[in-house]
Amino acid sequence: MADPLSFRRHPFPSSIDLVRWLPSSSDRLLVAAVHDPAAPSSSSHLHLLALPDPSSPLASLPLPSRATALRCSPSVLAASTSSGSLHLLPSSFDDESAVCIEGGAGFHVGPVRGLDYGGGGGGAGGGEEWVTAGEDGRVHVVTAGGGDGRLVARRVWDGKGMVGYEAARWASMAEFATGGAGCGVQWWDRRMGFAVAAQCKGIWGRGIVTGMVHSIDIHPSRKHICMVGGSSGTIFAWDLRWPQQPIPLSGLGLGGTAQPVCESEVWEVLFDNYTQSSDIISSASTRILPVMMYERPVELLAEPCAINSFDIDPQNPSDVVCALEWESIGVLTRGNNNAKISIFLEGFYFKSATEADGLALEEIGL
Repeated sequence: MADPLSFRRHPFPSSIDLVRWLPSSSDRLLVAAVHDPAAPSSSSHLHLLALPDPSSPLASLPLPSRATALRCSPSVLAASTSSGSLHLLPSSFDDESAVCIEGGAGFHVGPVRGLDYGGGGGGAGGGEEWVTAGEDGRVHVVTAGGGDGRLVARRVWDGKGMVGYEAARWASMAEFATGGAGCGVQWWDRRMGFAVAAQCKGIWGRGIVTGMVHSIDIHPSRKHICMVGGSSGTIFAWDLRWPQQPIPLSGLGLGGTAQPVCESEVWEVLFDNYTQSSDIISSASTRILPVMMYERPVELLAEPCAINSFDIDPQNPSDVVCALEWESIGVLTRGNNNAKISIFLEGFYFKSATEADGLALEEIGL
């Protein structure tokens, strides 16, 4: 029998848009993008928070506008904003070492929702690389720390407003995936001059509904497999070995029949290497790790609540942190790797597998 789950809620004085675990830290540290609409200038900041009491920031960095994406590398934090800017600073929160690229015609115009870390050494300068993808249809590869500390952005695509990107994920030092509106999921390859090597338009069913990709995650060990969350409760797996055969897990299927795990938009999906996979969905080609996702609004611990963001601790994957709409941070600790996440049509609860009933799907996986 699975151990009981533990959930702790920590009140916070501001609205929390995004939250991430800080990797490679001996302390239990979080990074949160917060927004205070009551402040005279509608204040937005990055906060460094510590558990078990994250209510008082250890350090803070102001942002010019509301954060739209937040990622962490082993040594650097990166945030993009609604005004199109990109901000990088050391994980120590040394604000004197922070660097940025301002939004505008030379970079992004408008929100940058796709952001991810791609490792180091891939660029010409040998520095860390990041990918940005914006609602303006532009995709950039940004190199940081190439010797002089400057950020160098290389534009690899400009959709000129014909497409809008919502998600971006590196798969290797040479490849990354993007997704959004009007483009489905695209796979880019540096070895082809950062051209689109493969594309999947999703499972939105032959024109029955218009689909939008909100989130992408790459399988941690099978880099040719990605998980996609999007509009109309859609979740599907995409295997590059069969690029025209996406595997639907939730949403409107190719046959036009509704098979929703959730009812609304799927804003974020993550592979979960803590939960054991099952045979709920099987495939002859491979087995995929279970997937954790969220939609808004959801129900958490049987109380109505919207989750703005969540993250699985890469060093202690039994722990999940989430930013709640009630100006608070929630930390879920799963008892052992038999604990499942139960997903209901009206939202999702964090429950053990033994408590799952009704319309629950214990996990999403192959």
